[in-house]
Amino acid sequence: MKAKGILIPIGGNEDKGIEISEIYHLEFIQEGILSRVVKESGGINASIIIVPTASSIPAEVGENYLQAFNKLGCTNAQVMDIRNREQSEDPKNIELIKKADCVMFSGGNQSNITQHIGGTTLHEIMMDRYKNEHFVIAGTSAGAMCMSTEMITGGGIKEAFTKGATGMGKGMGFIPNLIIDSHFIRRGRFGRLAEAVAKFPELLGIGLAEDTGLIIKNRNNVEVIGSGMVILFDPRRLKHNNEGRVVVGSNMSLTNLKTHILANGDRFDIKKKKIKVSPFGIPVTDAQSL
Repeated sequence: MKAKGILIPIGGNEDKGIEISEIYHLEFIQEGILSRVVKESGGINASIIIVPTASSIPAEVGENYLQAFNKLGCTNAQVMDIRNREQSEDPKNIELIKKADCVMFSGGNQSNITQHIGGTTLHEIMMDRYKNEHFVIAGTSAGAMCMSTEMITGGGIKEAFTKGATGMGKGMGFIPNLIIDSHFIRRGRFGRLAEAVAKFPELLGIGLAEDTGLIIKNRNNVEVIGSGMVILFDPRRLKHNNEGRVVVGSNMSLTNLKTHILANGDRFDIKKKKIKVSPFGIPVTDAQSL
């Protein structure tokens, strides 16, 4: 099913024009991911709702985003912090989402988003608007990971690629054919995404580096943005996958897990299984198979 809206999952630590020590940092916020979020939402007059539900410090996180969007010239950004399901049924919050051009989910714990917003009226309105209108849903870190139907809920690198090391749960369901992980390079999350796609070999695994994101249109057409890289795991032609046969705690093995490393400007088509790389911003017309 196609969607008229746009998804913008971000790997975390996107440039907000205030941090100076990030590993992936752009010199000017105007050249960064949040600027693209504003553009896709309709420009500086767009209504942008910041949702720091995933965060344990929502006031601070919300203020950081307000400052960042203000630096970009936005005139209509505001925070809507949801801490329980009752707030997701609040008529005031529902009215905000009905009028918004963009919802921006912060980082933190992705399960907080599904627990407090998933399955509520607020969620239903977001889904309906995403399917039927030019409505942008952006999210960083946890806010990106919750976008998928099958969502990674946790898992460290110490037990990477032993069965059961990666926690999985149900996400918000905006994009059904991807599993998204964040802070992918810096936190060494290769093993947990590999286990996730071993569990769901019909889905693509997306590992987003920090200050790196995707523009997803029609649930299918994907463009890489930002200063880092995207690791794409394609398990659809696996020749061996023992995930279903070994016991929890056992080492796992996969063969023929196709892997791609993509950067700013590269594009891929999920349905047609095609990639177009764009070195130095120069379009390449010949598509490669995923």
